[in-house]
Order: sequence, then structure tokens, then C-alpha cells
Amino acid sequence: MIIDIHGHYTTAPAPLGQWRDAQVAALTDPLRAPDPAGPAIDDDEIRESIEGNQLRLMDERGIDVTVFSPRASFMAHHIGDFATSAAWARICNDLCHRVSELYPDRFVPGAMLPQSPGVDPATVVPEIERAVLELGAVTVNLNPDPSGGHWTAPPLTDRSWYPVWEKLVELDVPAMVHVSTSCNPAFHTTGAHYLNADTTAFMQLLTGDLFADFPGLRLVIPHGGGAVPYHWGRFRGLAQALGRPEPEETLLRNVFFDTCVYHQPGIDLLLEVMPVENVLFASEMVGAVRGVDPRTGHHFDDTRRYVEKAGLPPEDLTAVEERNARRVYPRLDARLTAQGR
Repeated sequence: MIIDIHGHYTTAPAPLGQWRDAQVAALTDPLRAPDPAGPAIDDDEIRESIEGNQLRLMDERGIDVTVFSPRASFMAHHIGDFATSAAWARICNDLCHRVSELYPDRFVPGAMLPQSPGVDPATVVPEIERAVLELGAVTVNLNPDPSGGHWTAPPLTDRSWYPVWEKLVELDVPAMVHVSTSCNPAFHTTGAHYLNADTTAFMQLLTGDLFADFPGLRLVIPHGGGAVPYHWGRFRGLAQALGRPEPEETLLRNVFFDTCVYHQPGIDLLLEVMPVENVLFASEMVGAVRGVDPRTGHHFDDTRRYVEKAGLPPEDLTAVEERNARRVYPRLDARLTAQGR
């Protein structure tokens, strides 16, 4: 089985974006507020949005299951206040749940969180519980920078985050550390802000002792870990200079990386530097990079090609493409097992 642990509903029907536009407009003109129940989207609209896009590509590329969460750039936690984000998260999470109900063998829901700049992270706990216990989410996307590129939030090791970590451990659910849109013109959203955040999150974890307090917490750093595998010597050297243990000793029991790296040398290096048990297959399609590489004739985000050309032994390839996901996402494993897979 090929499990893609990083998919977003980037092709959601137009009424979702229209509802969001009205919600944002209502921040300055309450008369433009949309229906609080959410946009009217029927099952046929969902099918049309999925079958010609994510599902078609999954079939073409031989991907069996995708963990499917709301569009990351649409989270936009810097817009409005907590109430704004709470309503938006509920609607987006419900929609991903509906996709998983229409295609139970192909999509498994993930969830976004109703984060807001300067708001206590503990306020997201009720939505974590709802998404996991009522909607069947197997993971959540956690934004380490709700300010949208200005980095006003405390590091992930700060005690203000502890209620979130406690709930994730209680529910046995991992979090993917994933930022949203950058509103800072100095940082392009997908080319800079995403990769900066992956690197920044890892460095925050390296300088703290989060996993001493939460040994059961699991965090996935996407996009191949940002700069982490490619500057592993730098991080090891910084740990040494700061009087910290080797990163392998304190972080790699709890931190994992996906394969959303869009060229062969990058995947090769990721799999050479990181232990195979820390790498999970993912493509993030249809996502930030949708084009065809003129040098190969294949889509940049067709990551299965890279992983299967990396020369892994069969047992290691199975770990990356299936077994690691089932271990890191136990609720995903339970769902698949219940389906007889």
C-alpha cells in the first residue's frame, strides 16, 4: 500500500472560497457576513472537484490512500480574530470529513486548527477533540506562526503550547508543523515561508527539552524538513556548541520528515541522511508545485518516482511508503485495519 501523508483540499468547490471572502469582508462590514452554517456544497460538487484532480492523480501515480486536510494557504490565521478562525476551521474540517465519507478507501481526514495571533494556544483544544473524535481526523496541522510571516508566537517548546501537546498525546495523534499564507512581502508563501518554518521549528525543538516532557508526542516536519537534512552537520555542530545532545538522541524518536521534495538529488540526500524510520512518503499534490519538469517530462510533485529510484532495499521502501505512516499515525492504521487492509 502507498500512503501519502500530506494532501490538502486545494481544489475545493468555489462556494468555499466565496464563503471565506464574505467572512473576511464582514470584518469591516457586518452586513456582508455569510451564513454561519457554511457554504452550500452538495456531494456532486465534491465529487467533481476530487475525481478530476487528486483522485485522478492518485490513480495515475499508484497512490492508495491520502491523508487529506484543508488547504494550508487558506488557513490564514492572521486574518480576523479567534472567532474568525474557529468558524473557518470548523467549515474546512467538516468538508475534508465529507470527502473521506464519500471516498472512505482513498481519503483519511486531517484537520486545521483555529489559531489566531496572540491568542492562547489552548483555545484550539476543543477543535482538536471534535476533529479527532467526531470527524475521524488522524492528524492536525499546527501553525508555529499564526501571524503569517512575522513570527510573533513563542517557540513550540514554550509552556503555552503544553495544553496542545497534552491533548495530542492523550488522543495519540501526531501534528504536522505547517504554516499558512505569508502576509510579509519579504517571504514568498511556498518558496520561502514554508521552508523557513520547517527549519525554524526543528531549531526550536533542538534548543529545548519538549520531548523530555512529552515522550509520546510525534511531530511531522513537511517538505523534507526544510533545510534540516541538507545542513545536518550544521545542526549537529550547533547542538554541540549549545551544550545540547546529538539530535539523533533527543529528537529523532519524535520528529519525522516527509518526502515533499521535488527532485531526485533532494530525495536521495534526505534518505541518505535521515534514518529510514523517520521518513514518510508524501507528495502534497495538488499543491504548491503543479507543473511538469521539462528535464524529466514528469510532474515535479510525482514524488513516488524519486523515492522508488533512490535505491532503497525493499524492506526500507515499504517502511517509507506504508509502514512508517501506520506507526506514526495510529488512528490511520486502525482505520485501515478495520477496512481489512
